[in-house]
Amino acid sequence: MTPTLQDKMKSPEEAAGSETVGENDDWEQENQTDTSCNKIVLLADPWKPCRRSRATVKEWLLKLRCCLGTVCGMEWYGYAALGISMAILSFLMDLSVAKLLRAHQWLYMKLEGNSLLQFFCWTLYPACLCAVASSFSDNICPFSTGSGIPEVRTMLAGIEMPHYLSLTNMFTKFLGLICTLAAGSTIFLGKVGPFVHLSTMVGAYLSNLCTLIQANKKEKAAGEMLVVAAAVGVASCFGAPISGVLFNVEVMCSHFALRHYCPCFFSAACGALTFRLFSVWSGDGETPQALFKTNFPSALPFYPLEILLFAILGLLCGAVSCCYLLCHRRILQFTKTNPIFIRMLTTEKGLYSVMVALFLASLTFPPSAGQYMASKLTMKQLLTSLLDSRQWSSQSHNASVQLGPKPLLEWSSPGNPVLSLAVFLFMKMWMLVLACTLPLPAGYFMPVFVYGAALGRLLGEGVAYVSSTGLTSDQQWASINPGGYALAGAAAFSGAVTHTLSPALLALELTGQFSHAAPILLATLLANALARSGHCQSFYDALSISKRLPHLPSLVKACPRLPSTPVGQVLGGKSVQLQKAAGSVEVQHAVNTSTDTQIPVVDSHDSQIILGFVLRSELLMFLRRCKAETLEKHLDEACCIYPTSVLLSPHNTVQEAHSVLSLVGVQTLFVADKGRLVGIITWPEMKRILEDLAKEI
Repeated sequence: MTPTLQDKMKSPEEAAGSETVGENDDWEQENQTDTSCNKIVLLADPWKPCRRSRATVKEWLLKLRCCLGTVCGMEWYGYAALGISMAILSFLMDLSVAKLLRAHQWLYMKLEGNSLLQFFCWTLYPACLCAVASSFSDNICPFSTGSGIPEVRTMLAGIEMPHYLSLTNMFTKFLGLICTLAAGSTIFLGKVGPFVHLSTMVGAYLSNLCTLIQANKKEKAAGEMLVVAAAVGVASCFGAPISGVLFNVEVMCSHFALRHYCPCFFSAACGALTFRLFSVWSGDGETPQALFKTNFPSALPFYPLEILLFAILGLLCGAVSCCYLLCHRRILQFTKTNPIFIRMLTTEKGLYSVMVALFLASLTFPPSAGQYMASKLTMKQLLTSLLDSRQWSSQSHNASVQLGPKPLLEWSSPGNPVLSLAVFLFMKMWMLVLACTLPLPAGYFMPVFVYGAALGRLLGEGVAYVSSTGLTSDQQWASINPGGYALAGAAAFSGAVTHTLSPALLALELTGQFSHAAPILLATLLANALARSGHCQSFYDALSISKRLPHLPSLVKACPRLPSTPVGQVLGGKSVQLQKAAGSVEVQHAVNTSTDTQIPVVDSHDSQIILGFVLRSELLMFLRRCKAETLEKHLDEACCIYPTSVLLSPHNTVQEAHSVLSLVGVQTLFVADKGRLVGIITWPEMKRILEDLAKEI
């Protein structure tokens, strides 16, 4: 076989592999010459100031790059930098929010004695912050509103959405999220979702930086850094690396590759450790420890018969989560169909945020209904108080026993903590659903986690009250721990809302109470089983469908038969193609009219029999040769025609085509009917197909 024919039969993988081998062979030689060449260029340029200093600095930077490259790949330094930088951003955000919350509390206490001024302080402060967050996001970057997790899931599925990774979006989302969190538990929103989005933005820029400074100039897939960044976002929020990676596997990625496993854990561990070290350096503790301190009994954490009660709690959380998800879907549909809401959420976002914030703040005013909801407590104080192991119901009836610090006293201010828990659960259910419509950067996981803790606490207090009144024959039941029920309820309810099991592990990492691992996992499993019955949508699936994002797993939840549509029914117009005997004029026309990296080659335009594809880079080289030479050549004489590795039929479904694009990693799929080319499917074409399918729901 002649060398020319061997080159033509070479696969694109072999071609890429040979280029890589060549690059690796010349790597050391390039490293040796890079320093001297760059130094000579800088010294020879008379227009740049400080030429000798610049050359010296660049020489040392190149030496540093060579030294770092001998230890491990540059991408691993990027993973470590990603975890550390996100931990720093998380700590700075928490610090800023804490100062703003203390300023609100200080101003409210200074106005004690004047109820009217206190009311204005209580309502106008969060309303102004929500207005700033909403207007700031709307005027600078409208893509910064909401959670960001549905968009990140779509990008990790292969769909390109570059406007969601812009520097403007990152700046706007960071400041807007600080204002949202500073509104306090009045608005009852969190930071997990937006922080995951922020992490992917930082990861995208670090991926580009690692690609630029790599010595062998080998391009790394940007998607790998985005997958790692999604895990780091959760780990940096709570200092929980294992649950961050598990959350990434369950929620963010439809197909999680094993090659992402070690980078995710490495970067998440760097972020979690840095976040916990910052809490030590700030004076919150003497050593890195759990974010929420608990005092559960270690000798006998729970009785064997309590397993049945934890199972009942899981079923209860699953039932309540179905009610919450139904209300959430209804309010999303209402805001998309009601003309008043459509107009306000389109043109008057700031006014709508002020109105909703004023309404929610007036309901939580402490002298009125707020005293039954512990409205003075922040989100962290709410969760810490709910996880307390003491029995509120028994201590509230004993005047000689003080309930404890201020967070616990807030629950007993009306006289009965159980009544406060019941009012809290009833009011926060619909208040949280209403707050989810606010057009500002906000997370929705932590409010659901706290709500589940309150639900578990209510059941735990009921069990403790029954055991303390002597209705049970066994007196040992008097030492029931309601905090364990709160922890199990938090994991079960948040897991049921998001259709995941990672909240069970998150609850253990947040508190360090691994003695309750079995009942927490049981409650989370039962809650998930009940919430997933009937192919119900999760919280993030409902957001994706409401925003009509081209995310196939969400579309499957909404309409299981829709992704089974044959690709032959949704293909676009006729694709650009070349015949094997094409000349320079036809090749020039194909290059000008198509931006695809792989252009199909057919036997002739009449037969449409597909032979393979040719790379766009080789077509450009073919055109340059034709301009330099006077002899006219055909395409099959000068370019390699690569065989197609995967060929789809028009009867294949959209879901099958999406799976091939995601798992195989090809950029272009060719659709042929009995060997005749029908069309091509690329990622932009798949995005258009999914967007059209989403409009039909």
